[in-house]
Amino acid sequence: MSLPNSQAPARTVLVTGAAGGLGRAFALGFAGRGYRVAVADLDTDGVKETARQVQNAGADAWHGHVDVTDTDSTEELAVRVADFGGGRIDVLVNNAAVYGTVTRSPLEDIDPAEWDLVMAVNLKGPWLMTRAVSPYLPEGGRVVNLSSATVYSGSANWAHYVASKGGVIALTRVMAKELGRRSITVNAIAPGFTLTEASRGLLEDAESYGVDRGSLRRASRPEDIVGAALYLAGPDSDFVTGQTLVVDGGRQFI
Repeated sequence: MSLPNSQAPARTVLVTGAAGGLGRAFALGFAGRGYRVAVADLDTDGVKETARQVQNAGADAWHGHVDVTDTDSTEELAVRVADFGGGRIDVLVNNAAVYGTVTRSPLEDIDPAEWDLVMAVNLKGPWLMTRAVSPYLPEGGRVVNLSSATVYSGSANWAHYVASKGGVIALTRVMAKELGRRSITVNAIAPGFTLTEASRGLLEDAESYGVDRGSLRRASRPEDIVGAALYLAGPDSDFVTGQTLVVDGGRQFI
């Protein structure tokens, strides 16, 4: 569904996994910079609410359903968003992921079915979405993939999640090589533990978790990650590609 705005900006961004949390924060951040914002998720009610908030922020908004593990679903989404964007999609933010529902357990005890699900959403998903959107990315287009700082910490009892996010970094480098031939940049963001709805559901002490290990002694909030996405999507990063930007308040080097 399109939510009209007579002052529609020229550039169009598509954010997946945008029913809440980081995805919603990204959508609102791009809206504040004058983008047309397309948001998609399995959660149709949540993504509809995100679109409403984007429109209230003064930007054109479009929302739709997507299963990032399904070829037909990703390709249909790309066609519809390109139509919303006047034939192009300038920025793709691959944010959709399985996170809050992932079981923490030793690697010997991980259910192979859950392993496959995590890999399908977190790693296959960014590939399928980028594959689908690629024909609509113009010269100077941007792809921003969401990895995780757990790749660097080696978070124990979470092998499937950490491995999937490590794969995103590797995939980012390959995409950067291939799409760079069309002057498209591809980069990744690796957030640390961030206070989203999903994170709060994982821990009773989410507000204080890991704060004493950071250089900046406070919890990370979704809005703290938005600036990295805006930078990687904007003109100041024209010559930056294949990189991973860790945004964790300085926890990894403490």
